[in-house]
Amino acid sequence: QVQLVESGGGFVQAGGFLRLSCTTSVITFSRYTMAWFRQAPGKERELVAAIHWNEDRKRYLDSVAGRFTISRDDVANRMSLQMDRLKPEDSATYYCAANERGNTAASAEDYVHWGQGTRVTVSS
Repeated sequence: QVQLVESGGGFVQAGGFLRLSCTTSVITFSRYTMAWFRQAPGKERELVAAIHWNEDRKRYLDSVAGRFTISRDDVANRMSLQMDRLKPEDSATYYCAANERGNTAASAEDYVHWGQGTRVTVSS
């Protein structure tokens, strides 16, 4: 069973930044396409960013492109999301997700493994 653990959430003022991390003990981390999803109360879960397991390919939600940066470290088994110029509408619970040898899909159904989530709150 793949266990994903998120960290780095918190409370920040608009315009600020946070860095989320997702770590796992899976030794084949390099074979997993990794992604960040978020879900705000009363809204559907949406893809924020994804990074392919093998190709130099990333995918971003339009509203975060240019502000957020996804990266991965296959030696440290860690994926990160640098979130800059945060806005109140970025407030949500952020989830790490993984899919072995998958594409950078936008649908949550395409990801098999999930973390418990980390809360991000951006005040105006």
